[in-house]
Amino acid sequence: MYFQFAPAIQAAIEAGKYVQVFTSAGVPIGMVRDATTGQFVAHAIGTVAQNSPLLPLVSPLQLITSGAQMYQTHRGFQAVQAGLQSIQTSLGVLQATTAFIGVGTVAVGALAAVNLHQTMKLRKEVGQLRLEVKEGFIDLKQALKDQGAEIQELIEQVAQDVEFRNHRTILIRAYGLFTQALQRLRSAMQIQDANRRNAEIDGARGMLFQALADYDNGELLEATCSAGQLRRLECTWAIEQAIVSTYQVQNEPSAVSDRLLHLQDKISQDSLNVIDNCETEDELDFLFPEITRIHDHDLAVLESWQNHVDWMRSLPPSELKLLQNADFSNSDIVNTDTTALAVPPEELMYENLKQKSHFVSLCNQLQFMMKPELRREPESYISQQAAIAGYKTLVTSNLQKASNLAVANLYWYFKVRDAAEDEAVTA
Repeated sequence: MYFQFAPAIQAAIEAGKYVQVFTSAGVPIGMVRDATTGQFVAHAIGTVAQNSPLLPLVSPLQLITSGAQMYQTHRGFQAVQAGLQSIQTSLGVLQATTAFIGVGTVAVGALAAVNLHQTMKLRKEVGQLRLEVKEGFIDLKQALKDQGAEIQELIEQVAQDVEFRNHRTILIRAYGLFTQALQRLRSAMQIQDANRRNAEIDGARGMLFQALADYDNGELLEATCSAGQLRRLECTWAIEQAIVSTYQVQNEPSAVSDRLLHLQDKISQDSLNVIDNCETEDELDFLFPEITRIHDHDLAVLESWQNHVDWMRSLPPSELKLLQNADFSNSDIVNTDTTALAVPPEELMYENLKQKSHFVSLCNQLQFMMKPELRREPESYISQQAAIAGYKTLVTSNLQKASNLAVANLYWYFKVRDAAEDEAVTA
């Protein structure tokens, strides 16, 4: 991921007048300062990940740089307010699509109606107020009216399903609590007295934790297909980020950093659990692009947010004073939502991978992406079997540089070959 700056700022960087900020470990921060005076002059107006504008599925872009404004109360609150609105929009759309996925085994081919591309478009519709979220759900019949009679029938079937109606009751209650907590948080940030403000923020955070408990309810995940599990978990990740923002507006960087680290680990582990539960090709067609987007965009946002906060924690008082007095009025996040209308590159990439691989290998590739350490055992197995077969180039040092596709495919090539040889010996 790299940061984009306003044209005038970028020109000043190239001329040597301004320099981009880096942490002591060499990690880039989306801010620039005057090379001569050291004054902070601007923050990034955009970010790029995997050669496309950063557009996460769950995480709000506004919170990437809002950490740098924790010492500027008014602007920090503004950024958090925008981030909370983005979280609310994402949560409403993600929850709404569960009314199509339903509970149990979803109908063959139906997941394409609410895949990554369709969900990004729905979020854009909600964000522009063309679709209304009521009690955490949108009118899917209206939203998906162009997708044919079969989709309309499936929506009706899920709506009548008794088990989903029980789930829906829990989700409506949790969403109501979530929205009440956000309203309380917004009001709290208008209070001038710091003690009263913090007390109200504490109360709002308690409500968010209650909502999170409902969304994280095991009943919502039990007996649900992997696609439904992912959507419910994405709702919990959104609420977790709202909780992190409550610590941020209270200027508690240690708590912010700790919660962000926990959330990144949770997203990775939750994703691995979902992949383990994937049973059909239709589910994988849904999961692969979406989990890839989460890995490349959402986790990138959270990591950048944490880098900003940890960098500030390392600053001496003199630097914090410069940060507090900085003028970032010329730095606004670029709206990249127009890319929601295009077919996501993750879907195009997945279609290409499907031509070169198979179901189990593709699942392994997703697992390797979310947790690279899982590659070590397959790499060792490939190296051992390759040595026996006389493939001299398939040594561990070369395999460590290979793509997830290559490692997963090679692993299953040798596993299938070994199984066939064992059967032949037995016969």
